[in-house]
Amino acid sequence: MPRLAYFVSHPIQYQAPLLRLLAAEPDIELKVFFYSDFSVQGYHDPQFGRTIKWDVPLLEGYDHQFLDCWGSKQRQNLIRQPIARNICQELKQGQFDAVWIHGWHWLCSLQALLAAERLDIPILLRGESNGLREPQQSYKYWAKKHFLDWLFAKISGFLCVGSFNRQFYQDHGVNESRLFSVPYAVDNSFFQEQAQLASYSQQELCQSLNLQPNRPIILYAAKLIAKKRPQDLLAAYRLLSVDGNREPEPYLLFVGDGNLRSQLEEEAKTTGWESIRFLGFRNQSQMPKFYDLCDVFVLPSDFEPWGLAINEVMNAGKAVVVSDQVGCTPDLIEDGGNGRIFPTGDIAALAEAMQWAIANRDSAGELALKRIQNWSFKQDIQGVKQALEQLTTGVA
Repeated sequence: MPRLAYFVSHPIQYQAPLLRLLAAEPDIELKVFFYSDFSVQGYHDPQFGRTIKWDVPLLEGYDHQFLDCWGSKQRQNLIRQPIARNICQELKQGQFDAVWIHGWHWLCSLQALLAAERLDIPILLRGESNGLREPQQSYKYWAKKHFLDWLFAKISGFLCVGSFNRQFYQDHGVNESRLFSVPYAVDNSFFQEQAQLASYSQQELCQSLNLQPNRPIILYAAKLIAKKRPQDLLAAYRLLSVDGNREPEPYLLFVGDGNLRSQLEEEAKTTGWESIRFLGFRNQSQMPKFYDLCDVFVLPSDFEPWGLAINEVMNAGKAVVVSDQVGCTPDLIEDGGNGRIFPTGDIAALAEAMQWAIANRDSAGELALKRIQNWSFKQDIQGVKQALEQLTTGVA
């Protein structure tokens, strides 16, 4: 049975269910090493503009350990990052057959990589990079390229989260034989079950939000910050008015907080419409009821490595509208099928995409639910097993 050491910055709400499933596999012995516990203790998120403490279990069901580190345990910049004292010692004592590292932006991740290389332990890497915003022919481009050339040469297997991510590795010269599919997924069972339960109390939720029945609902659920472009959604929503003055038929709900909230609220007030609502931050366990409530989900970001909220809302069987800079688009979105893809920043195209999604919400929602079934933790476990088998036995 291969012993796998997984190194990751902190307990992450999206990853905890997958780690529990991996730990329950009879032919994998997993131990997770964290650099920080800030997500467990609660922390101030400057982009949300508030203190966050997740209301789902982050540490249950798998063997884990917080590394002994010097320095700050929150990655604010290179100087203040934590530095681990005991990675090499832990790897020696654990007699691991493989090391899995999530991302390369933490110093501890590089420490784990160098320690594994020193101990001749094969290394797996999983990251989110998709190449959509790669700088070209600049100092930053060449510096990053040289760093990644150095880094990728030390990796035995790359765990690809999606098509753009796979292409990113290929563009950096990684051979296909070192690429394994471990898709960026969420706990499909949880979100499907919770959305189904929420459907029984949907009328109560509508009443609590003072929403009239039988009017479509457009949902945005993300930080209210510039790179997510919530201002584009508000501008496109205004185009849904038949004459520029009358309130559009659909409601527009913003779930989330951030430094653009007050600006967006002021802009919404100028319309005089009562159909735009700002509902603030909602924790992980609350989100399925909003996914169940909506008809169309919109993510207009100009930079989104993946967009796991798209996975979540597809489990509720909803139409989705996303920009072409959202990393999950080639894998999860069939343009004109379960949703629409529009050019980032094109307000008119976003408005047209929302109109299409509202008109086709039933059929698009059915396709969304069907499509997400095959993008799950089951495929993740298969990919990790395939990578371990090739690393430990040399058999693909």
